[in-house]
Amino acid sequence: MDCKILLPAEVFLHRTIDKLVAEAPNGSFCLLPRHVDFVSALVPGLLSITTEGGSPEYFAVDRGMLVKKGDEVLVSTRNVVAIPSLGHLKSVVQEQFRVLDDKEKAARTAAARLEASIVRRFMEMKKYG
Repeated sequence: MDCKILLPAEVFLHRTIDKLVAEAPNGSFCLLPRHVDFVSALVPGLLSITTEGGSPEYFAVDRGMLVKKGDEVLVSTRNVVAIPSLGHLKSVVQEQFRVLDDKEKAARTAAARLEASIVRRFMEMKKYG
């Protein structure tokens, strides 16, 4: 199967695979090459892909959608992190969440500054108007 993991601004991974295991709201599922066409929402969790004769590769994915049509599998998600091995899963995900949390805090701070500036300008307009 031709598998692509898509992020909003890039193709994260494009590989030929033999097996994919992912998590949907109602539980885990497995796709093999002759599986019927399939669409599923994905929940935050693990995605595992296996290439012919290879060992599984693991990815932590955010919410998203998976579409299998014919020989093509498309996984669309907001965030994905490659996991070197399941033993590293916890540390990699915690680091990724820390980075996202820091970015979110910076965005909130910038929005608060912008909001305060707008309020100040309206107050100045009211004072002179």
